[in-house]
Formats: sequence, C-alpha cells, structure tokens
Amino acid sequence: MNKYREPFDWKAFIKRICVIAIPVALQNLLTTTASMVDTMMISSIGQNELGAVGLCAQFSSLMFSGYWGFVGGGMLFISQFWGAKDEDSLNRAYGLTLTCMMTVAAIFCCMAILFPEKVMQLYTDKTDIQAIGVEYLRIIGFSYILMVFSMAMAVLLRCTEMVRIPLYGSIASVGVNIFLNWVLIFGHLGFPALGVKGAAIATLIAQFCNIAVIIILAKIKGHPFLFAFKKHFSGRKGLTPEYFKKCFPIIMNEVLIGVGNMMINIVMGRQTNDAIAALALFRTIEGLVIGFFAGFSNASSILVGKEVGAGNLETAYKRAWRIVYLCQGFIALVGVLLIVLHSPILTLANLEGESFTIGTQFIIIYALFAIIRMGNWTQNDTFRSAGEAVYGTVLEIVFMWLMVVPLVWITGMVLGAPTYLVFICCYIDEPIRYILMQIHLHNGKWVKPVTPEGRAALPAFRARRNKTDTKYLLTDNNKLN
Repeated sequence: MNKYREPFDWKAFIKRICVIAIPVALQNLLTTTASMVDTMMISSIGQNELGAVGLCAQFSSLMFSGYWGFVGGGMLFISQFWGAKDEDSLNRAYGLTLTCMMTVAAIFCCMAILFPEKVMQLYTDKTDIQAIGVEYLRIIGFSYILMVFSMAMAVLLRCTEMVRIPLYGSIASVGVNIFLNWVLIFGHLGFPALGVKGAAIATLIAQFCNIAVIIILAKIKGHPFLFAFKKHFSGRKGLTPEYFKKCFPIIMNEVLIGVGNMMINIVMGRQTNDAIAALALFRTIEGLVIGFFAGFSNASSILVGKEVGAGNLETAYKRAWRIVYLCQGFIALVGVLLIVLHSPILTLANLEGESFTIGTQFIIIYALFAIIRMGNWTQNDTFRSAGEAVYGTVLEIVFMWLMVVPLVWITGMVLGAPTYLVFICCYIDEPIRYILMQIHLHNGKWVKPVTPEGRAALPAFRARRNKTDTKYLLTDNNKLN
C-alpha cells in the first residue's frame, strides 16, 4: 500500500487535534478579544491614542520575534523528549528555553522603560502620537517579563499535553484586563480617568493574575516538570550545543523577520493618521485570526513532534500534511466571516470616512492571503517540531529581504502609492513560498529526530519515502508513454 491508500483513523486524529487545538485557540482568542476590547475602548478616546497603542503593539511584536525562536526550539525538544519519555532531557530543555526567553524579555523591558522616546521615534514621525506612546510604553514595559514567563510555562504545559491550564490562566487574565480597562481608562468606581496609562496598568495587573492562576493550577494538578527547578538548570553540557544548533536557524528567522516587519511598520507608520488608526485595528483583527490558527499550529508541533521523538515517523508524516490542509480550510471560513462582518467591526471601533475605507481594504486583502499565509506558517512549525529548522527559515528570510521589504519601501516611501497597494506588497511572497513548502512537505525530508528512538527509525522511513517517490515517478512515466 502507498501512503494514500493506507487506512488512516480520521476520527481519532480529529479528536487528538481538538484536545490540543481548541484550548490553545480559545486561549489565544480570549487574549486577542481582550486586545480588541482594549482597542475599542481606546478608540473612543481618539484616533491618535488608538494609533499610538497600535504602534506600541508593534514593538511588542518585535519582542515576540526575539523570543519566538526559543519557543520553537523549546517545542521541538520538549515534544520529542515527551514522546520518548526522557524526563531529564525534557527538564533541561525547558530550563534552557526559559533562560533564553527571559533574557530577551529583560532587554525589551529595559528599552521600553528607559528609552521609550527612541522607540516611538523609530515607529512614527508624528510627534503627537509619539508623546502618547511614550506614556504607554513606560508602564507596559514592566509587563514584558511577566508576559514572557507565562508564555514559557504555557509552552511546557502544552508540549506535555496539559493545555487547559494556560487556558484557565488566560480566562482569568482577560476578565481582569477588561474590567480594569473599564475602570482605569474611563475613571469608573471613583478612580481617575487615566486613558492609555490606565490600559497599560490594567494589562500589567492582568499578567500577574495569569501567572498566579497557572502556578496554582499546575501545583494542584501535580505537574511533574514545571516545579523541578534543580533539574531545569543542571546537567546541560550534552544538550546545550544541540539545542542552540537547532534553535539558531529559528532565532535568526524570527529576528530577521521581526526586523523586516519593523521596516514595514516604519513605512506604514508614515502613512496618514487615518491609515495608522485603521492599521491598529487591523492588527487586532489579525491577532484573532492568528489566535484561531495557532491552535492548529500548536497541535501540529505537539502531535508531529511527539511521534517523531517516539520513533513513529510514518505516523508523524501522515499527521503533518493533513493538519496543514485542515488549518487552511478553517482559515478560509474565518476569512469569509471577516469579509461579511467587516462593516460592523469597523463601526464598533469608531472608524469612519477614510479610515473606514482603508480598514475595509486591509480586511479584504488579508482574508484572501490568509489561507496561503497560515498554510506556510503551519508547515514551517511542523518542520521545526520534526527537527528541520533550516528550510522554512531560509525561504522566509530570503523572500522577506529580497522581495517584501524592498517592494513595501519603494511603494510606500519612494512612489507614495496608495496604502492598500503598499499593504498588498506585505504578502506578495506567500504564494511562491507555499509551492516550495508543499514540495518539501510531501518529500518527508523535514523529519530529523533528536532522540535515539527517532534516529533509529529514520533509515527505514527514508527508504519507504524513496521507494514511494520512485514508484509514483515510474507510474507517471508509464502513463505518459
């Protein structure tokens, strides 16, 4: 039997995806929903406030790019060691991941608190927006440490298939954030109206709540790894070189892509005030889509990585390409929903006139590209979880810096093209990368285990893949003849 005719248990497969994907998707959607409520509350103060907070969020996204390489590396090692039942190596992998992530968080925390003026000057030339952003950054910077610490714990819990605990932490955090936004932004219950400062304080307190809930629930559940502090930071000599060898391409990818996105945001930050306000709202909507999709991406990383680590390479291969197509199907439905509901969404955010028109253009363009974009993202996460950290990284960096950034800069800064054309250039590389990623996905060369069990099974897997590819090539040639 070939790979297309072998029986595949779809029912069990979908159930496993749902167990992981739904809690993760709900957690991310909750967080993004809070961000959207935050955005709508701030938009009622004024478009400049909305634009300033949106640009500060782009600085947070740069931090995200800085630590996400360690998240990807951590998920690769933790999920594979979980599949191989190697607890000591799992603990060491988490300790390395936590250390690296917190280092990145500390750097960005210092930048936001000590040099907020420089940060805002980088993102926009509008002095009125800069002044608002400086106030916001000085407070929100303190939350970066908490935000990244909770993310590190969530990575460990998800990879060990305890995905509900981070979800409950997010529920508590979102509830506190929305309530405190209402109190502190507008000055209810006897508190002064603090505007964007109130939004920053609410986020900081909400992050404390998130961490508290995760720690309490993990302790109650008796999680075997989260509190093994001595094991996190001992006996790393054998693991550290391989960890950084696998993480380095992911880190370079995230950093260079993050800087590329910063260049794009610099261009977008020099559009009109209406465009900046529309972009701030769009980023929140984009976060909703990514939040929904991240459940599939995490499911792919965990379900594929676990099987690769256990040596079940054929099972990992079968799961991988099915998850990619399921993800794209769901994202297509979300895109249609966004287009249908774009008018009430933009109206609720108090966008009108030119900002409403630009916001509509952003949503329609993104909905069309999101199907391919999320497919690329899921494939890349799948490759990484299986040990292949180079292929998707090289493609993304090359296309970002040789195609996307130059086109965005030329259209936005040189030609002064309409904002929607500049926005299209942000996604112009996605279809080309998708074709190249599909070829790599189906040849199976991305399966590169880091555990002894996975490495032992690799020769037989490679032989089966080569035999299958040769059989299909001969069949195609016979049909042509």
